[in-house]
Amino acid sequence: MAAEAQATAAGGLAGEMEMEAYRRLFPLAFLERHLRESVRPDARRLAEARPTTIALAAVSSAHGSALVRLGDTAMLASIKLEVMSPSSEAPDEGSIAVEFHMPPICSPLVRPGRPAEVAPVISKNLEDILMSSGMLNLKELCLISGKASWLAYLDVYCLNADGSLLDAALISAVAAFTHLEIPLVSVGDDGRVFTVGGNEGKAKYELKPGGAVTSMTTIKECISLAKDGRRKLREILMDSVEAMEVDQTD
Repeated sequence: MAAEAQATAAGGLAGEMEMEAYRRLFPLAFLERHLRESVRPDARRLAEARPTTIALAAVSSAHGSALVRLGDTAMLASIKLEVMSPSSEAPDEGSIAVEFHMPPICSPLVRPGRPAEVAPVISKNLEDILMSSGMLNLKELCLISGKASWLAYLDVYCLNADGSLLDAALISAVAAFTHLEIPLVSVGDDGRVFTVGGNEGKAKYELKPGGAVTSMTTIKECISLAKDGRRKLREILMDSVEAMEVDQTD
């Protein structure tokens, strides 16, 4: 029996090696074969989303954080708040600074000392989505109109890159803002604003739909899939929030 098990394992390994060689030598034919069978290379159906998990408060020193796994892709988002003077153009609003990081540990394609070319692109896309979607209310980050507001530093670290990087980064960013706890502040005799320790309240934000394609049939299919995906992701996020609240009350 042991010999048969070893033979089966060896056969399975050989089959995996042959499939990997076929994928590398004939990538187009490899993908076309899966499309004909309406299945993805990881055995998911075309309309089936990657398994997703969200863990809040992944960084204890941050004001808001989340660890997200989207299939084998892993993202860690961390938010740190800092008091700043608001701009003259928006005296009653705070601001957001977004940075996406891809350390060498996340992929063999990322070389030490050579920043990944896709990192600044994802940083810009993240910032554009967060700022243009209306999901963040910057007025909630205002402390004293024209004098003091919060600057939220959002850092997203790719821990493992296995596709859908922007999706995973965006989910982790939204989850981190959902977990955001704004510190208490006080105003000194000199008019300076400083934190007094402790956290109070949570600012919660929700995604808004967006995007456009030309075919109405495609639009309807995308909307249906997006709504289903949003519902599932919201359930995962809310389960994480509820689990964290239970842990805090114990």
